[in-house]
Amino acid sequence: MKHTKKITILHSNDLHGDFLAEQVDEKLVGGVSMLSGYIEKVRAEEPNTIYAIAGDMFRGSVIDSEYKGLSTIEIMNALAPDVVTIGNHEVDYGIAHLLFIEKCARFPIINVNLYIKNTPTRLFTPYKILRMDGMNILFIGIITQDVINQTKSESLVGSFVDTAAAAAEVGKICNAHNSIDIDFTVLLTHIGFEEDRHLAHQLDPAWGVDLIIGGHSHTLMEHAIEENGVIIAQAGTGTDQIGRFDIIVDTDNNCIDSYTWHTVPICAETCPRNHAMEEVLHHFISRVDEKYSHIVGRFRRELTHPERTQETELGNLFADIFTAALALTSCSSVPAASGRKSLAPSSPTATSSRAFPTMTACSCSR
Repeated sequence: MKHTKKITILHSNDLHGDFLAEQVDEKLVGGVSMLSGYIEKVRAEEPNTIYAIAGDMFRGSVIDSEYKGLSTIEIMNALAPDVVTIGNHEVDYGIAHLLFIEKCARFPIINVNLYIKNTPTRLFTPYKILRMDGMNILFIGIITQDVINQTKSESLVGSFVDTAAAAAEVGKICNAHNSIDIDFTVLLTHIGFEEDRHLAHQLDPAWGVDLIIGGHSHTLMEHAIEENGVIIAQAGTGTDQIGRFDIIVDTDNNCIDSYTWHTVPICAETCPRNHAMEEVLHHFISRVDEKYSHIVGRFRRELTHPERTQETELGNLFADIFTAALALTSCSSVPAASGRKSLAPSSPTATSSRAFPTMTACSCSR
């Protein structure tokens, strides 16, 4: 008779400071209060539940940038993930902050290949084994040099490997734990969807990798895919949705017997609010609003920013403001994470902290 056990894995990626719920088509959507409420609800219903974050908790909000990520870590502590990996924006505030942030986190941060170039010394524990219902579940965190190069990272921080070498590192860790009887193996990556597919094809099936939960490319998938026997999923960006795996594990053969995957919308109809999380948020919101909550303009109608890859009215507004304020001749692009999805008349005002959550960089010329 086959022996099986069920686990549920919830996962987010590229949260980018998307802490607050928004009104969308008269519905309250997203935000860490309802996200936390949903996670707690699932944990109460499914005892073998794991919540993982595949990088880029930072940036995208003035709440994050005002405190250089320390506010984000406090909010993540309240969210209580079981395991997290590093994204490229986790290094935006420099190496000292990166090391300090790990000390502030009350959850494990894993990465197999981020290191200090001059030593070379790994910055984080490369993997985490979660023990649950008699099972050993191995998580390995991965980022690559190509991803690190895409951000204004600390010059002393680098990555040992490209995707091919990352696969070799995975093999070393998996083989080193053969004697422990690992029941299930997950790669928690921040390298982008296409690189996840490439990585899957470089994994030896004998290593027993079951899942790749990814981030960085903000890919919102309709269904999980399988490459070289490895299931791959990613859950878009922000807190409007969360990915959910319900997996039956064959504990005799240490593999997936069956699974389902889908994204769950985070909205008021299905997700209870977490009042403890709201208290944490209120602490930071009140301080930020005291400093930044000033009327900067009034709009006759809503300006929208529905897609990060196309020209939008809100993006054009940002570009015009930069051009005028910085005496530029042109401003060709503004990072999509800089602005909100929309800017409503707001009764009918907009404040600087709501309109411009954070700024990273833009393509401009004088």
